[in-house]
Amino acid sequence: MERMGGLMNGRIFSSMVPMALGVLGALIANFPVSFLGNLLPPPLLSFMPLYFWAIVRPDLMTPFWAFMLGLLEDFLSGGPPGVWAASYLAAYAFVDYQRDMLAGLSGVGALVGFAVAALLACISAYLIVDIYYWRFQPLAPSIAELAITVIEYVFAVFALGAIHRRVVGPLRSDF
Repeated sequence: MERMGGLMNGRIFSSMVPMALGVLGALIANFPVSFLGNLLPPPLLSFMPLYFWAIVRPDLMTPFWAFMLGLLEDFLSGGPPGVWAASYLAAYAFVDYQRDMLAGLSGVGALVGFAVAALLACISAYLIVDIYYWRFQPLAPSIAELAITVIEYVFAVFALGAIHRRVVGPLRSDF
């Protein structure tokens, strides 16, 4: 019985890791200290685990968690409420629809797949903010945010892959 209790605790812990990394990414990205003097916008660090586990383990990164990570990003960034929540859901819908194709990509193709999903999230956020304020916003901050997000994903995907292999693991089996 003790063995089964440890197994259940491990499964619960491993199922919480993707969401916890998304929350941690939102906290780090919106930390009020800038090492570059606000020359670059913060990357969408909470989007990286969302994209990764929406492809690899969609049972752990559901639309609910995409919505919650977007709300957290909205809350911490100080923007209009619901912008990133809707944008993350739009990107999640794209990833969900194209999961088989995106999961089969490797190398530069995988980076392009992430870039397209991040582009969809940034375009959605840009359009929602335009509608919210009823005027066009400057496009350069959105492009810079997309660029820095894609560049940092190159490094983050190695960490996410290692965490997936060591902590989360493959799809749930017949325990």
